Amino acid sequence: MGKNLIQQKRGKGSPTYKVNSFQYLGKASQLSQAKGKVIDIQNSTGHSAPLLLVKYENREKKLVIGVEGIRVGDILEKGEKAKLKTGNSIVLKEIPVGTPICNIEGIPGDGGKFARTSGSVARIVGKTKNGILVKFPSNKQKELNPKCYASIGIVAGGGRTEKPFLKAGNKMKSMKAKGKYWPIVSGASMNAVDHPLGGARSSRKGRPTIAPKNAPPGRKIGMIRPRQTGRNR
Repeated sequence: MGKNLIQQKRGKGSPTYKVNSFQYLGKASQLSQAKGKVIDIQNSTGHSAPLLLVKYENREKKLVIGVEGIRVGDILEKGEKAKLKTGNSIVLKEIPVGTPICNIEGIPGDGGKFARTSGSVARIVGKTKNGILVKFPSNKQKELNPKCYASIGIVAGGGRTEKPFLKAGNKMKSMKAKGKYWPIVSGASMNAVDHPLGGARSSRKGRPTIAPKNAPPGRKIGMIRPRQTGRNR
């Protein structure tokens, strides 16, 4: 008898899996012009960090990831010759080694892809002729194009994850606001009718992880395979 797994249920229009994107303020990216003024600090359901509403000289308004220390009325600049100041967007090749940066572009012009969540910060650890070596919050290092832009400073809203939810109801409301599936239950904890790994009829819950008999050495992982099973005849 077939059974729908969680991965197969998503995207079929159920409210459990619907993302409330109509509540989001919009897309937040790097500064799009040379100079802009912060006119408001806003909170978006789809972002963990506060967003800055920046008004440019041509009266255009756009959202930017908020950085610690920025206030309403501050002037933000973008460009290779911009000052090394908190909130400004500068190309990686012009930023000194060890400077805290955030909202980093992966490809020049993509608007920022890395270190965007609240409290995130990355640092430049080295420079070569071909690229800039950046250390991300996960401690992984990646070489990026020297022409990629990054914001100076630490993403605002740090310490958000340090406050405990204390009860499941608070967690549920937080996840529901962002359209996240919660709670996440492992397959082995389900009933046999709900998941192939469910049920406790056997001595070992879940599915055996014994590798096939003719598997190559790279696949010989999991439980120790018995030399033979069944009765000798």
